[in-house]
Amino acid sequence: MTPQLPRRKQPISSQRGGIISKGIFLIFLVIVIGLIYVARHPLLRICGRIWIADDDPVRSDAIVVLGDDNYNGDRAARAADLLKAGWAPRIVASGRFLRPYASIADLTEHDLKDRGVPVDAIVKVTHRAQNTREEIEVIRRLSSEKQWHKLLIVTSNYHTRRTSFICGRMFPSDIGVRVIAAPDADYNPDTWWQSRLGLKLFLHELVGYVVAMWEVRRTQPASSSFIAPGIGFVSSSPIFRREYPFGSDSPPLRLHCPQPVLYSRCELGYAPS
Repeated sequence: MTPQLPRRKQPISSQRGGIISKGIFLIFLVIVIGLIYVARHPLLRICGRIWIADDDPVRSDAIVVLGDDNYNGDRAARAADLLKAGWAPRIVASGRFLRPYASIADLTEHDLKDRGVPVDAIVKVTHRAQNTREEIEVIRRLSSEKQWHKLLIVTSNYHTRRTSFICGRMFPSDIGVRVIAAPDADYNPDTWWQSRLGLKLFLHELVGYVVAMWEVRRTQPASSSFIAPGIGFVSSSPIFRREYPFGSDSPPLRLHCPQPVLYSRCELGYAPS
């Protein structure tokens, strides 16, 4: 039999040092976890308020209500208050189509009327935008066509940070945009984690902001001198026509759309000289 060599025993002082180090680390970890638990509510409030970017209103050409308002119509209510305070002469009710004959813009228009906004002060804009970025593009085109230079964009409080970021990337420098937060009954920044809907909205904005950063990473603010078709602009006129000059030597282009404006029904051609 091969004789076995006796194992070398580690010094007792080294073993004690390892145990003491692990003990100190565990105590430190417990203290950190305890402090986070004690301060969890202030930390969660800070996180909840990150998504809110509420600008002060200034005298503007129009107030824009972004689509997909909540059940109570809080965005429409905030926009109506701004109009009555004299910050702008008109409100743009923006909203996507729900059916060929109905849209979210129709619901917003109804909410505005219920809050005392005159019919002639409402500009209804219907579109097929699938997200905030596409809706802001519709508003940008409308602003350029109407030659508006200052806008107040009203949206839910939790949606303002993302909206402000997208507007800063997509609007040209000659159009000033301020994003106004509408208090939302479904999202309280001080207690958002206590309800399923509040938690859902918080996580939705977290993911939505990351997606928005990716989508507009290479976007440069567009020039306000170009007007593209595709805006569902509703007015009292049965036909929507606009002419766009492209040079002194060529006839202007005319955009001709029936009401309500749909993408597939607009015609672009040269206006008669």
